Amino acid sequence: MKYNKLGTTDLEISELCLGSMTWGTQNTTAEGHAQIDMALDYGVNIIDTAEMYPVNPLSKETQGDTERVIGEWVANSGKRNDVLIATKVSGAGYMNVRDGAPISPETIHIAVEASLKSLQTDYIDLYQLHWPNRGSYMFRQNWNFDPSGQNKQQILDEIVSILETMQALVDAGKIRHFGLSNDSAWGTAQWLRIAEERGLPRVQSMQNEYSLMCRLFDTDMAELCHNEQIGLLAFSPLAAGLLTGKYKDGNTIPNGSRLSLNPEMGGRVTPRMWPAVAAYQAIADKHGLDPAQMALAWCRTRPCMASAIFGSTSLAQLETALKSTEMTLSDEVLTEISAAHKAHPMPY
Repeated sequence: MKYNKLGTTDLEISELCLGSMTWGTQNTTAEGHAQIDMALDYGVNIIDTAEMYPVNPLSKETQGDTERVIGEWVANSGKRNDVLIATKVSGAGYMNVRDGAPISPETIHIAVEASLKSLQTDYIDLYQLHWPNRGSYMFRQNWNFDPSGQNKQQILDEIVSILETMQALVDAGKIRHFGLSNDSAWGTAQWLRIAEERGLPRVQSMQNEYSLMCRLFDTDMAELCHNEQIGLLAFSPLAAGLLTGKYKDGNTIPNGSRLSLNPEMGGRVTPRMWPAVAAYQAIADKHGLDPAQMALAWCRTRPCMASAIFGSTSLAQLETALKSTEMTLSDEVLTEISAAHKAHPMPY
């Protein structure tokens, strides 16, 4: 396992990050603890979660259960100092948390206190805004994204108030660093500019979707994050399981899998998607590679990659993903991946 510096911090994070969003629905507490133990044995030192987890399905009744699973592990293991914990505050419109209230100083304080209690810890290593209040082109919203209704001054005033809140939380020792998620190049640039002008906490990470199937980050965001030293925490690097080989052409759907629980996969299932999956599967088959390991190994070759966040519902899946760090892709494989991307640039 290799480690990358996170932004401009002194944190060194593992190239793979353990995702936790299935703990509490698709996985039991005991299974979540077993995943943490195995991941740490392989050298993973960061767990990503969110106050709105678990998913599949999302519900008000289970909201926060994933953080509680992690909290029980922290309390029982005594290994809090062996792992970095990243969590997120939910954004505007998510009705299962605070009835959809937008992110504000008030909701952040409420959310941080709840997360600290659930995680059974005194501090959060990386605190992230799950998505911006103004909206986002992520989650397949890029097809109809229209920023013309945004109020620039309102957005900038909001950034100031939230950064001041982050400073207060850092000063109180409740969070160490601050990151964004599902944000854009313009938005990120404003957070950076205002933080520098006012001496407030800077953005250290960007958690956006990124995989062989979703490469919106590759242009403006990659350039900004490289030049401003922001680490990409790539979520869904296996395209929600589509790149693992378990679905093939969609005719075989394992019971309990994400596709069985969420037939549209958050808008990922389209007529263009299965041919793209087949193209990457063909490259893996040709070179005798496990497709999941190939997808994760490819992520390590990309600019700004701090860590790829992957999730598993079994220890066997987890071990396969963890062993991807042993794989180095040849120039031939990388060339074929580039050709497949040009043939299938936006599968969903």
